[in-house]
Amino acid sequence: MWPLILIVGLAACGPGGFSASDDGVFAPSVDPDGVQADQLTVGHRLMAAGEYELALSAFRLAAAEQGLTPEVIASLGSANLALGRLNQAEDLLRQATDEDPETPEAWNNLGVVLIERGKTAEGAQVFRRAFALDNGESVAIRDNLRLALAKMENSQYSALKEQDYKLVRRGSSEFLIRPTQ
Repeated sequence: MWPLILIVGLAACGPGGFSASDDGVFAPSVDPDGVQADQLTVGHRLMAAGEYELALSAFRLAAAEQGLTPEVIASLGSANLALGRLNQAEDLLRQATDEDPETPEAWNNLGVVLIERGKTAEGAQVFRRAFALDNGESVAIRDNLRLALAKMENSQYSALKEQDYKLVRRGSSEFLIRPTQ
């Protein structure tokens, strides 16, 4: 045991000791003047990478830093939607659309939640609103609206037929309902 302590002690006395070397083996030091990453941006990147739990954590940090802005609330709702937490997602997305009714992405994601929860008529109305706010430019919103309207027209779906759809993520915070065929 003593030889090991002696070797470690002598290594610390040598040139450079335990300080960072020029070979890049040690981690870089912390820059106290460095800029911290925007947690909202980090969360969106994590959503794009499919890391929804980590994205949710980043969005929570963004809420602590920036407050509960409509964008942060919508992002929290989108992360919960991706995790399949539909009740939480619906509450957050409703709050986001109440605070900022001009965001088509939040309306689209709320429509997805409503369709997933079996509230087809309300989901179709929400998709109409998202489509109008987006001026019909988003293909995902248009496809979601078409599917919701088709589902409303043919309300004779059996339990087996209702399972023929899946949720597909497009972009950083946009979701699309697709047939599984």
